[in-house]
Amino acid sequence: MSSFSSTLDKYNHCYNNILAYFEEYDDFMESVGRVLDIGCDVEANTMTWWANATVRDAPHQSLNIQCVGINSFDKLNKRHNNISYQCADIETFNATKKPFDILLCHDQLQYIVNPYTALANWWQVADKDAMLVIAVPQTTNTEYNILEYNVKLDQKYHYTMPQLIYMLAVNGWDCRSGFFKKTPNDPWLYAIVYRSDVEPMDPRTTNLYKLSEETNLLPVTAEKSITKYGQLRQRDLILPWLDKNNIWMEQQ
Repeated sequence: MSSFSSTLDKYNHCYNNILAYFEEYDDFMESVGRVLDIGCDVEANTMTWWANATVRDAPHQSLNIQCVGINSFDKLNKRHNNISYQCADIETFNATKKPFDILLCHDQLQYIVNPYTALANWWQVADKDAMLVIAVPQTTNTEYNILEYNVKLDQKYHYTMPQLIYMLAVNGWDCRSGFFKKTPNDPWLYAIVYRSDVEPMDPRTTNLYKLSEETNLLPVTAEKSITKYGQLRQRDLILPWLDKNNIWMEQQ
């Protein structure tokens, strides 16, 4: 399932909005050893970008990043020494022998039946301080001053930035140190967060107030909103992005 008309369109969206920022950080790229592409496409386009990554100042020197793709089809259409594939449920797949440094979930979270189970499972297969990268469309948007409420045919949940932050934090993902993006007239939400030492919690007994009081997983502006208003208001969120600019959610 995909929001895009082709695997190339999906890759281009991922590159322009996420990967292009990563390649500007040499130390970060050189620190990556293993990448998990959750819901990879059959052409393995995004994994190929990781697998072919080189040192920027020495383009012939490969970073030798190992990639694993997870999805429900039988096999990939492409072979690469640094790419392997597992046909499995992206929500509940078994842990691999080695944990991952980067977990990428681009255009997949909206199709998952139980995202809380999935996010908790991904925490289990992530290395210490690993990065989880998510891109998911928001279903309620203001498009050119008109409110639009749209749900794709196979989409299971409604996502907003406050809800996404809660779902990540309650599953042990550090949103305080994370990066987020949402721009006007663009339905996509982007979140880049880190695996914390806090194990996934039970969402039935862990609300936003408890997260705010007992963990350091929420962004500072989220905690201030919860403390002042007894709820997490999107308009109160000011969130950093990879380009070192702040995203003012009040304007979204």
